[in-house]
Amino acid sequence: MKDTWPLLDKIPFPAIARGRLETLQVNLGYRCNQSCVHCHVNAGPNRTEEMDAATADLVIEFLERRRISTLDITGGAPELNANFRRMVTAARDMAVKVMDRHNITIQEQPGQEDLAEFLAANQVEIVASMPCYLQDNVDKQRGKGVYDGSVRGLKRLNALGYGREGSGLTLNLVYNPLGPSLPPPQAELEADYKRVLAERFGIVFNSLFTLANMPIQRFGAILLSQGQFDGYLHTLQHAHRDNNLAGVMCRNLLSVDYRGYLYDCDFNQMLDLPLAHGGRERVHLSQLLDDDITGNPIRVAGHCFGCTAGRGSSCGGALKEAAE
Repeated sequence: MKDTWPLLDKIPFPAIARGRLETLQVNLGYRCNQSCVHCHVNAGPNRTEEMDAATADLVIEFLERRRISTLDITGGAPELNANFRRMVTAARDMAVKVMDRHNITIQEQPGQEDLAEFLAANQVEIVASMPCYLQDNVDKQRGKGVYDGSVRGLKRLNALGYGREGSGLTLNLVYNPLGPSLPPPQAELEADYKRVLAERFGIVFNSLFTLANMPIQRFGAILLSQGQFDGYLHTLQHAHRDNNLAGVMCRNLLSVDYRGYLYDCDFNQMLDLPLAHGGRERVHLSQLLDDDITGNPIRVAGHCFGCTAGRGSSCGGALKEAAE
């Protein structure tokens, strides 16, 4: 796989600094039951990297010591990690909000038959990948049969109360473009999703998050192989808006890899750009149990335009629409 970092490193991006740390985003490993075309993690069934029990214990200690308000768990398919459920329950016992970056079809994997019930019992907020409301587009991005499996999983979640008003169980869906283009307006696309999924399957959900595809890892390599990398970067740079800089996720989020090392965001983790702090080459979670990183510079490069282009793109969807 051809690395896009040498190209991204040459592209300047406005300097930004950290605010107050609110969210710990933890990647439990790169193993996944799917191999999506747009995946910036290059996750898949053959990946073996996984967080061990000692590192999971450290995450739980960090949540308590630093009084983190939100634990955002991702992967791969994070539910495949043996430490996933105890991390969730420990966080919820501390009244920490827990978000699960959920691919929906993981519910049908062996050993995950009670996953939906576990998430509901712990009031975990689900952020579910659903890159389109049409079967052809989903199966092209995520593999044959994923659309049907996703529909079954969403129905299972709805039956438990997820996405239903007054249930306290939040179900958000995530849209990614099929190729090298910016997402359409989030509010308009959300209305289309809700209408089509309700009419066809009776499925309901809370909100839709639109995310731009990042020109790194698997998607970046595809762009290079098809001669579309420069054009996509031009699209992102041309659509950049300075007012999105205030809302990018890296200002209040810290990304942890499966070994416990720290990054400004999940994208920097995939590019192996460690957090800059204290002059260390790499900073481990164990070294930041007491240190304040507010005001630290954030490591930026050309890929960051993926978060500030157009309406902006973050783990919580469009930035400009959220601000308005």
